[in-house]
Amino acid sequence: MLQADSARNRLIGIGLISATFLCFALLDAGAKWLVRTVPVLEVVWLRFAFHVVFSAGALAPRQGAALLRTRRPGLQLVRAAMLCAMTGMNFWALQYLQLAETASIQFSVPILIALFAAPLLGERLDRARWAAILVGFAGVLVIIRPGTQGFHPALILSFATAVLYALFNLLTRRLAALDSPETTQFLSALGAAIAIAPFGLAAWQTPASLLEWALACGIGVAGGLGHWFLAAAHRYAPASVLGPFLYQQIVYMALLGYLVFGDVPDAPVLAGAAVVVGSGLYLLWLERRANIAP
Repeated sequence: MLQADSARNRLIGIGLISATFLCFALLDAGAKWLVRTVPVLEVVWLRFAFHVVFSAGALAPRQGAALLRTRRPGLQLVRAAMLCAMTGMNFWALQYLQLAETASIQFSVPILIALFAAPLLGERLDRARWAAILVGFAGVLVIIRPGTQGFHPALILSFATAVLYALFNLLTRRLAALDSPETTQFLSALGAAIAIAPFGLAAWQTPASLLEWALACGIGVAGGLGHWFLAAAHRYAPASVLGPFLYQQIVYMALLGYLVFGDVPDAPVLAGAAVVVGSGLYLLWLERRANIAP
């Protein structure tokens, strides 16, 4: 149920969205640690398997069979396949890239959503929005640095993940009018776990330490909590209020990258991230202004 719009509820929503991106940063950091010694497909399967176990334990006692009821099973299957694919792509890229690099590229998602919303949802793009989109993509090119020594093919895969994630968000927006957030996040995790299971089990390599098992469990819990916090945040505050807080994730990712892996983002990553973040914030400002216009 949506909460009444008030200053208190907006603060609750901001707190929840901050917890969301902290969870997602911890998920990526844990996955980056694991893929150094555990096969990527296995890590992806473990991420979703523990997500399903955690979500079932948290939601099933209250939701019961309603947790599995959906009005659009086909769309839920597509969403699960997209979630599985982009998680695998992201984890593979994390083997070679810094956390701050993947986070900076993911900040292009609001820009990609604005671009895709025009043909898919019939939303209008004016000159100001086109300018923000083009500047944002210029920032992505600064991060990727094609044709230079700083370029790595995993950067292209990370950008492809962002493209898929933008489409994933548009599909989630469509499903929000049909199914509950709890059902959508649970079915997507369950579908992804089932889809990746044959590949994850075929690549199985028993984690060698208690730390690896703890991280495998932790990334599943972080994913489940993150998606729950995200759904809850949108019940307390509108997207126009929550949108700018997406960009705090770069702080979490850069800090975890430095503390855990000793990574320090270089100048092109920082400069490109600043351009992408600025473009995304400008698009959010345009959206907010359009929503309050008489």
